[in-house]
Amino acid sequence: MPELLAPTVRLHRSWLEVHREWGPGLHEDGFGLSASDQVDSPAGFAAWVGSLAADRAVYRWLVEDGQVLGGIALRAGPASYVRWAGHLGLGLRPTARGRGLASWALRQMLPEARRLDLRCVLLVCEGENLASAKTIERAGGVLEEIRQTDHGPVRRYWITLESSAS
Repeated sequence: MPELLAPTVRLHRSWLEVHREWGPGLHEDGFGLSASDQVDSPAGFAAWVGSLAADRAVYRWLVEDGQVLGGIALRAGPASYVRWAGHLGLGLRPTARGRGLASWALRQMLPEARRLDLRCVLLVCEGENLASAKTIERAGGVLEEIRQTDHGPVRRYWITLESSAS
């Protein structure tokens, strides 16, 4: 049974397996990893996990049987970054895809967005990433536009959140 957990140093080894599976680069959306983060050593990993707790985003790792399968971030600001990256960013390791885990994690984070008093959330994905587009649409995402960027087309979706009173 999967669960969403706050980032923790006790999952360092499993997180490194995810990172290696993705391959070189910083494309693991949902983890909040930047080029300057040194995550290989226990001390560097602990510093990075600590920085996530101080960030304005809410980070959760998708974990099953002690193994990190992916990460999801709920971003509340700054506004310019949210307009570019979306309120929610999600990434699953390649071997965990196709099981409905992304849809499950996304649905789990929507109540958290409501607790932050968000009335709607923006999600973006690469224009060619039809699996992500379907995941967003299954969660209620409505396509706003496909925007051309320097890196290619980007799909922009909005999910309207029901009030917690309903």
